[in-house]
Amino acid sequence: MHTPMAPEPSYGDSQNIDGTTLFDDCGRPVPAHPIGRRAILAAAGATAVAPFLAGSPATAAAGPHTPNSRPGKKPARGHYLIKGAALVSVDPAIGNRAKADIEVRDGRIVQVGTNLTPRGAKVIDASRMIAMPGFVETHYHMWSALGRNFVSTGFEYFAAKSATVAAYRPDDFYHSVLLGLVECASAGITTVNNWSHNTRGPEYADAELHAHADGLVRARYSYGHRDGQPGTQPIDFADIDRVTRTWFGTRSPFDGLVHLGVNLRGPGQLANFLVEMTEVQKRKLPVSVHSGQGPTTAVRAAELERMGVLGPDFLLCHALPFDEADRQAMVRTGAPVSFSVHSELRLGTAGGFHGQLLRMLAAGITVSLSFDASSLAPINMFESMNVAWNLGIPYLGTDTADLPAVVFRQAIEMATINGAKALGLEKVTGSITPGKRADIILIRADDLNIAPVGDLESTVVRSATPANIDTVLIDGRIVKRNRSVVSHDVDKVVRNAAAAAHAVRTRAGGILTPTTSKPPAF
Repeated sequence: MHTPMAPEPSYGDSQNIDGTTLFDDCGRPVPAHPIGRRAILAAAGATAVAPFLAGSPATAAAGPHTPNSRPGKKPARGHYLIKGAALVSVDPAIGNRAKADIEVRDGRIVQVGTNLTPRGAKVIDASRMIAMPGFVETHYHMWSALGRNFVSTGFEYFAAKSATVAAYRPDDFYHSVLLGLVECASAGITTVNNWSHNTRGPEYADAELHAHADGLVRARYSYGHRDGQPGTQPIDFADIDRVTRTWFGTRSPFDGLVHLGVNLRGPGQLANFLVEMTEVQKRKLPVSVHSGQGPTTAVRAAELERMGVLGPDFLLCHALPFDEADRQAMVRTGAPVSFSVHSELRLGTAGGFHGQLLRMLAAGITVSLSFDASSLAPINMFESMNVAWNLGIPYLGTDTADLPAVVFRQAIEMATINGAKALGLEKVTGSITPGKRADIILIRADDLNIAPVGDLESTVVRSATPANIDTVLIDGRIVKRNRSVVSHDVDKVVRNAAAAAHAVRTRAGGILTPTTSKPPAF
């Protein structure tokens, strides 16, 4: 049977009860939608119940939003010798090597060399593998990870997001974020910036943080606003303080693996932005901000520099309409940028993404890579590097003609050490360097789509895929081995995420209504 295409949502009556227009995190009006009242009532019911956690995150209270499964005991941080790997270290002092050993102990990289024989280390035979640092992703809206396939022709990212933002409940957030984290780990992404731009209340924040405690992936949790929250209403700093005490205090379950940040909506509503920045600076929290994919944007780096807020801890995402004044402001202040390669190509109505990429790299700006949302990009940093490399050429007869092309080394740096710098973690991760934490991936070099290996950097950027990843260590814990995730029950994670997605679609209704009332069985 042919299903009629859902019309694009109308923006004409998208308003708060006081008549002001609602805007989403990307500066677009939130559309009125036929499911709006139903979803809002469902969400209101969700927020009326007891918080997701009571007291310490280590002692989750049983309740309507407590997830019905736990991923199990954390793998131990062992003592390992990764033996005989081809090495892409992303450390200028170590470089690339045809054959190298890496000693890992208690979560830390101890030494890199040849013919190492540390006593008591368990040997991981990597003689047919390429070792490199785990990938660092800098902009991923993980609350909607389970909604990757809500989109369809004529019903793309913004329509699907607007139709479902209020249809999630806290347990859906938990299962979505855990799904995203486990997928990241399997794909060699050992650090992620969870850009939470639909924080609907304290129990939703707790649900996401609970998933981070169970997910074992290094992360920044960037606390934000509720999607559609009035631009004159600040984010909930009282709850940020509660989160700081509860999740990042002396009883934190993260063991240093997760740190707290915020994401703000930028100076489009200037008075509110200044209030929020004052609160952020009091708390010394790192900031993430969307800065435009269309021809115009309320977020300009040059203006942020004049306000005195731009710096290394202020991450700008997209930045497609930036001009030379903006780029020089970023150079002077050390502000990093996150390019969501697939998103820039699909949503970047400003065009010229390749030119912005070339100009920022030429200027020496810290450029990192990200996914934006799983409904816009595959969770695949190999593909992001590949697209950036293929796109990153000067165009003859244009103002990019004299700029240098992107090379393999830069693509790898954008996916590793530059991401670490963008998140303030360059002393912790992003390269295989003695003293840093052991975030390492091993790629099968003898697979059909990779062999025979020539140039190591070319192989990683052009040929490898997540399917080639044999082993992943995060903070010295083996979370993937022999191509299988060993830290989590993947079937259970998928089953719970599928049930949550079914529930969200049921609450949203309309084009998203499931064909059956029963969640899918796996």
